[in-house]
This record gives sequence, C-alpha cells and structure tokens, in this order.
Amino acid sequence: MSAPQPESLDDWRARIDVLNTQLVRLLNERARCAERIVAFKQRAGLPVFDSQREQAVLDTVSAANEGPLSDEALHRIFNSIMEEHRLLQEQRKADGLS
Repeated sequence: MSAPQPESLDDWRARIDVLNTQLVRLLNERARCAERIVAFKQRAGLPVFDSQREQAVLDTVSAANEGPLSDEALHRIFNSIMEEHRLLQEQRKADGLS
C-alpha cells in the first residue's frame, strides 16, 4: 500500500519540509563518515584528497539517477557536498581538532 499523495500546496510543502529534514540528517551523517575516513587516511599516511574516488562517487551517483534531475545537476550537488567536507576538514585542522 502506498502513502497517500499530498492534495494541497501546504501538503506538498509539508512533504518537502520532511524531506529537507531527512537530507540534513543524511548530510551530517555523511560528513561524520568523511571525517572518520580522513582520520583513517591520516593515520595510514595516505593523501586525504583522492580525485579517483571523487570521480567514482560521481559515477555511482549517475548510475543511481532515475531523474528528474540530470546527471550534471547531481554532479554539481555532489561536488558541492564533497567541497563542504573538505572545508569542514580544513576548519577542524585550524581548530586543532583533526
């Protein structure tokens, strides 16, 4: 049985609010995972930035894309997410937390 579809503008906006909250939770969870990966790489003496891995992320995103967003749109979004994780790491280093 599928969930009931929103009927009004307010219903649609409420649905988007729920999705936004879920996105925030998932983005923060992803950021915490990225921080752990950076810590692991630092302990192992590996470079933090890995362009091949970032390309693999974009390839995976494209493969999972069922639209309506284009691959290019999703690549912009994910490039932004990955950039924010790099900025977070730089801030952690500046704060002495990394």
